[in-house]
Amino acid sequence: MSFEERVYNFSAGPSMLPLEVLEQAAREMTNCNGSGMSVMEMSHRSADFKAIIETAEKDLREILNIPDNYKVLFLQGGGHMQFAMVPANLMSNSKKADYIVTGSWAKKAAKEAKKFGDAKVVASSEDKTFTYIPKVSKEDFREDADYVYICANNTIYGSKFPEYPETGDIPLVGDFSSCILSEEVDVSKFGIIWAGAQKNIGPAGVTIVIIREDLIGFAPESTPSMMDYKIMADNDSMYNTPPTYGIYIAGLTFQWIKRQGGVKALYEKNVKKAQMLYDYIDSSKLYTAPVAKEDRSLMNVVFVTGDEAMDKKFVAEAKAQGLVNLGGHRSIGGMRASIYNAMPIEGVEALIEFMKKFEAENVK
Repeated sequence: MSFEERVYNFSAGPSMLPLEVLEQAAREMTNCNGSGMSVMEMSHRSADFKAIIETAEKDLREILNIPDNYKVLFLQGGGHMQFAMVPANLMSNSKKADYIVTGSWAKKAAKEAKKFGDAKVVASSEDKTFTYIPKVSKEDFREDADYVYICANNTIYGSKFPEYPETGDIPLVGDFSSCILSEEVDVSKFGIIWAGAQKNIGPAGVTIVIIREDLIGFAPESTPSMMDYKIMADNDSMYNTPPTYGIYIAGLTFQWIKRQGGVKALYEKNVKKAQMLYDYIDSSKLYTAPVAKEDRSLMNVVFVTGDEAMDKKFVAEAKAQGLVNLGGHRSIGGMRASIYNAMPIEGVEALIEFMKKFEAENVK
């Protein structure tokens, strides 16, 4: 199989996976590692699967340089579960938490946190349709806040934090769903980093939580077992049956990242891909990228023509050329090219060539 047989999938998630990973999974579909069975058929308590999840954790720790005093959890429930799980476990002292709202997902997280305590939006970019990242300082946060929450990359609106806020002794919680493993990050600056797998890691169904050990164990007794980080950590992510196949694919992706030269090497490619696309958009007479230049995402490039009918025509004609899932999120329309780690430079080049052709045909 080759890329010639596949479309270039610009979906925001679930998104394209590395072809090498898919081909390895295909080879091992019915007989993984000589076990005589598929991973989907394995008991999660078996030695075979234990080796898979332990290797996946080891490789993730290596490529993200995760300190020893952090637990790595492979959970279920997606982002919406983490919107509740974070406050359920961390709103343990003052019952206060400060949120920086830079897009729909952080807004939903703040709304969910209000069910658990005093969740305050200390900064927001909603006034300009989330097209920038608000500047904040340590003084903007309440000294007794149990944590500060951010969404590191905003999938829908195409923005990212150019630098992460300084919170002092207050734990910083980051939703890294659409940018994890795309660039190096100092995990020690965060109390929790969590990410849905379906952008840069694997299929939907796995949520990875990287949590500092001193933040575990403070959920009230009334907290449902499936929402207690301590129960999940004490049981090595296997309190119940975990999403075994998703964890297996994640593990293959981590190994693929190591073969690429690690996260730093991928970051350099991601910068190149994004720069190519933004440079063309900025030079174009038809397309514009609404996000402030200093806050532009490397993973989700949002752009518009300014004409809704033209945008729809663009998406339809691109699909016919094998460039699929370029429609913007249903809440804002326009176009969005998600160029995660697995998107090769050739895919971005093909998109730019199509954009040039479409512009030539539609701008008189």
